[in-house]
Amino acid sequence: MKREFSAGGVVVRHTGSRSETALVSPRRGIYALPKGHPDAGESMEQAATREVREETGLVAEPIEWLGEVRYWYRLAGDRVLKTVTFYLFSYRSGNVEDHDDEVQWAGWVPLDKAPQQLSYKGEREIATKALLRSAP
Repeated sequence: MKREFSAGGVVVRHTGSRSETALVSPRRGIYALPKGHPDAGESMEQAATREVREETGLVAEPIEWLGEVRYWYRLAGDRVLKTVTFYLFSYRSGNVEDHDDEVQWAGWVPLDKAPQQLSYKGEREIATKALLRSAP
């Protein structure tokens, strides 16, 4: 068994009485939270902060740990257990049009709609936790 680790985040911005979060689409029809592998020497929180910036074009401040998502997948015939650590982030600056080429699209969606839009069950659960913890 192989193990793999990633980190990501739920970026929240408040506009009046509305809360929004940034989602990404790595490929057509898939909507996800920004995430990726840590670089050498990075903490999971640092990796999440960098991945949020790269995949969404946004500068965001980590607020708190939201939890982990674990799942299995196959890579070259091997079973891999992947653990993704997620953090809640507060939007500071930036534009979703400035995302890198790892994703096809990045954009803002209402935070209360994100759990229905996300493609993966574990990420839907993380977005629900963020919704409960980030009232304006």
